[in-house]
Amino acid sequence: MSISVYQSCMPSLIGSLQNLHHILGKAEEFAASKKLAEATLPNYRLAVDMLPLSSQVQIACDTAKGCGARLAGVDMPKFEDNEKTLTDLKTRIEKTLTFLKTLKPEQFEGSEEKTIELKFPNSSFSFTGLNYVNHFVIPNFYFHMTTAYSILRHCGVGLGKSDFLQGANK
Repeated sequence: MSISVYQSCMPSLIGSLQNLHHILGKAEEFAASKKLAEATLPNYRLAVDMLPLSSQVQIACDTAKGCGARLAGVDMPKFEDNEKTLTDLKTRIEKTLTFLKTLKPEQFEGSEEKTIELKFPNSSFSFTGLNYVNHFVIPNFYFHMTTAYSILRHCGVGLGKSDFLQGANK
C-alpha cells in the first residue's frame, strides 16, 4: 500500500495547527493570570536575533497553507502579518485550518512529481512535490511550531509534551 502526498502531510499539518491553537489558548490563560499586556507574549523571543512568537505562528501557518495550495494547484489565501495578540494569532490559525480543510485528497493526485518553485529575497528552490513536503514543508513547519512552543514554555506557560502532541492519536 502506498501513501499519498495528501496523507503524508495534510492530516499532520492540520492536527499540529489545532495543537498550536490549544497551546495559544493556554498562553491566553497564563497571560490573564499574570495580568500581562496583550502584546507581551506575541512579541517575546528566545534570543534578540530570533523572530518573535507572532512571526513563528505566522510562518507555521504560511508553510501549511502554502503546502496545501501549491500541491493542490489552488490559489493560496493571503493573510496580512498584522497579528498583535494571542487572540489574533488564534484567528490566523483558524483561517488557515478553514482553508486546509477545503482541500480534498484527489486534488493532490500526481503532485508528488509536480515542480514546486519557491522564491525568497536571497534564494530560490526547486523541488518535486514529494521532496517539497519531505525536505522543506515538514522541517520548516515543525521548526516554527517547536519554536513557538519553546517561547511560551520559556515564558512560564504551563505546557508539556502532551500539549504539543495532543492530536497525534487522532
